[in-house]
Amino acid sequence: MAFFQDNRPSRQPLLNAPPAVLGLIGVLLATHAIRVALPGSLPDDIVENYAFIPVRYAEAFVHGFAISDIPGLLVPFISYMFLHGDFTHVGLNCLWLLVFGPAVARRLGARRFFLFFLICGIFAALFHLGVYWGSMMAVVGASGGVSGLMGAGMRILYGHIMGRPSGLAPILSKPLLLFSLVWLIANVVTGVLRIGVTDQLTLIAWVAHLGGYFAGLTMIAMFPSAAEERPRIGTV
Repeated sequence: MAFFQDNRPSRQPLLNAPPAVLGLIGVLLATHAIRVALPGSLPDDIVENYAFIPVRYAEAFVHGFAISDIPGLLVPFISYMFLHGDFTHVGLNCLWLLVFGPAVARRLGARRFFLFFLICGIFAALFHLGVYWGSMMAVVGASGGVSGLMGAGMRILYGHIMGRPSGLAPILSKPLLLFSLVWLIANVVTGVLRIGVTDQLTLIAWVAHLGGYFAGLTMIAMFPSAAEERPRIGTV
């Protein structure tokens, strides 16, 4: 009996991404679909209550706030990431998440991946708040958190190419500096030309993009990789 080895490449699944990435994409799509399907003024009411609006914090700073106001001030730092202007907006964020999320998810594992995404989104909101203090324009969308995954993903990618023991490229390495410069210029141009900005929603918050990106770029080194936390089996 003869045995023949099949040297044809195996077929890869269409969505060859970790479950954590696909799960986050599913949550973003589901929350938007549910919101827009709600009756009456509820879709707009949700945006008004849970989008990130800098003027709320400026007013709280000037006039003060009660303890009962704290949840309403803190929740939008996270809830704004799960609100989107339309299906194109959420679709683009999911596409970028599918591009840059897998490398980060494989390095960190599911729980730290979700935590990392949320922290990058929070830093994105803080950066936007610092630049647009007192603005009445609402910010929605996961792009701040996704930009953080982009920053982390590029360090992982170039770290792999360079063969770095840590798996991360140095922030000041030439290819990473070049990519960061291009990303910075692209977002500044977007902000100056007000691309993606409407009278009601900031669909593309370029400042939040930069805040999330540089947060992810720097903080990925603070998160231990899943491989580093696996128990080692030794001999005695």
